[in-house]
This record gives sequence, C-alpha cells and structure tokens, in this order.
Amino acid sequence: MTTVINSSSRLKEKLATLAQGILTLILTLLGLLIITFTLSAFSPVDPVLQIVGDHASIETYNQVKHELGLDQPIYLQFFHYVGALIQGDFGTATSTGQPVFDDLLSTFPATLELATIALFFGASLGIIFGVLCARFAGTPLDFILRIVTLLGSSVPIFWLGLILLLLFYATLQWTAGPGRLDDIYQFTITPVTGFVLIDTLLSGDKDAFINALSHLILPVSLLAYFALASITRLTRSACLNEMDKEYVTLARAKGVSEIRILFFHILPNIRGVLLTIIALAYTNMLEGAVLTETVFSWPGIGRYLTTALFAGDSTAIMGGTLVIGLCFVLINNMTDIIIRLTDPRLR
Repeated sequence: MTTVINSSSRLKEKLATLAQGILTLILTLLGLLIITFTLSAFSPVDPVLQIVGDHASIETYNQVKHELGLDQPIYLQFFHYVGALIQGDFGTATSTGQPVFDDLLSTFPATLELATIALFFGASLGIIFGVLCARFAGTPLDFILRIVTLLGSSVPIFWLGLILLLLFYATLQWTAGPGRLDDIYQFTITPVTGFVLIDTLLSGDKDAFINALSHLILPVSLLAYFALASITRLTRSACLNEMDKEYVTLARAKGVSEIRILFFHILPNIRGVLLTIIALAYTNMLEGAVLTETVFSWPGIGRYLTTALFAGDSTAIMGGTLVIGLCFVLINNMTDIIIRLTDPRLR
C-alpha cells in the first residue's frame, strides 16, 4: 500500500513539474511575442514605404496603410497579428516577395541541420576534453587543451571561417566551398525535407550525398569548435568542484580509478549542468550562426535575416526573430523540465 502511495506521489510531482514548465513556456512565449511586436511597431522603417516606394502619392500610401491595418490602434494590430500567426500567416517579405512562413520553411532546416551536427561533435568532444582537463589538472595536457579552448572563445568566428576557406578550399582543395551543394547537384536534387543530407540520400545519388558532406565539413567544424571551447571549460570547472566531495573520497577509498570516478560518479551528478551547457550552446548556434552562414554562403535563417536587415524588411526580420526566439525558449524550457524530472534533488 505504501509503495502505491509513494508511486502516486512521485507521479503527481512529475505532472506538477511538467505543468509548471508548460505554463512558464506559454508565458515566456507571450512575453517574447509582445516585445518583438512592440520593437517592430516602433521601428523607424516604414513598411508601407517599403511596398509603395518613396514617390507614391498620398492616396496610394494611405490605401496601402489601410490594407495592412497600420492605421488601427496598436493593440488591435497586435491582436490581428496574433490571429494571423495562429493561422500560420507571418506576412509577406518585401525583400523576396514571398510569404515569410514559406521563406522560413525553406531556410530554417539548413540552420537546424548545421547547428545540430555541429552540436553533436562539439558537445561530445567538449565533455571528453573537460573530463580530461579535470583528471590531469595542472599538467601539460590540461594547459594545451585550455589554450585551444581559449582560442576558440577569443578568435572572431568570421575571421577563422575565412582562414578555413582559404586554406582547405582555395589552397589545398580538400573540401567543397561555400553553399550546400555544387551547382551540378543544386538543381537536380528535389528538396523534400529541407535537410540536404537526407534529401541527397532519398535521391539515391551517392555523389550528391558525398558532395553535401564535403560542404558541411568546414562550417560544422567551425561551429563545433566554438561550442567545444565553452563546453570544455565549463565541464572542467564542474568536475573540479565535485572532486573534493565525500562521495568521491569514498569511491577513491574503495580503489575506484580516477577516470571511472569522473565518468561514472561525477558526470551523472553534474548532468544538470551539462544539459544546461549543451542547451545554451545549441541556442547560441541557432541564433548566432549569422556570420558563419554569411561566410560560407549557407542559405539558412541567419543569412536570410542578414539580407532582410539590409533591405529594411521588418516583416521578415520579425518572423525570423520570432522563430529563433521560439527555439531559444523551447530548448531552454524543455531542458529545465528534463532536469527537474530526472534529478530528484531539484524536486
């Protein structure tokens, strides 16, 4: 009977944690929407002029303004915008002439693919390097790895990207250059999912798949390196903070090796820190890949926002900002929920 009561209590705790996380997520998204809309509404860029041009008559200007609903009070504009968003209408981008939603559907998968692959390598190597730095703290290996990670946090990402292109593409010709595919494959592969590796696999064209992998090497390496730098440093610090605790001392007294203590005792106890570090690295990649996508001509959401910014396309900027903000909020809130559900100490 007691076991059933305890199981029911734990289930209620998990459900309460999940409900709290979902409520926080909804409120955060609402706040993001309000802030984004307000900044767009008070932007110095006039969306009407973006459509009609500087030489349009007053009558034409007022007509377009009325059609866009910009002559209504700000709160009515907000409600109309939210209603349109619920229906999947992000407006029309003046820079492309296409619905913003369609533009985002075609560009966001490129960013998601790039960031996800880079995170896999950056997080895996970053945790391993962080553990090694903690295990051999103060040794030459620790010093070398810390110097490598320090460079990853100090060198401008666009400069390093240009150096990689110059060395491995232009000079050595070991990898493919900018873009996602060579021109010979660009118009022969039918985009099904928006992820170039999956689409080339579905096409059955082995050469196109290899070409897509070659194009991914440099931008993935660049983003993974910058993710690795922060993950290594924070993992090292978290491991060192656990090294002098009682459970570690007890494991040493039992004769457990240092590497086993780090991987099987310390890492499970700092999983909350690791998940938070990885989530932050992922969100930073999704929102901070603008320079990387620009350098490598990667047709993702970062490059799309850069083009919209130079064109003064406030509709596209707002749509892209909302998508990136949504990813940031979702990833961080889901990480928080996972940590709370898997770590009884936080419950």
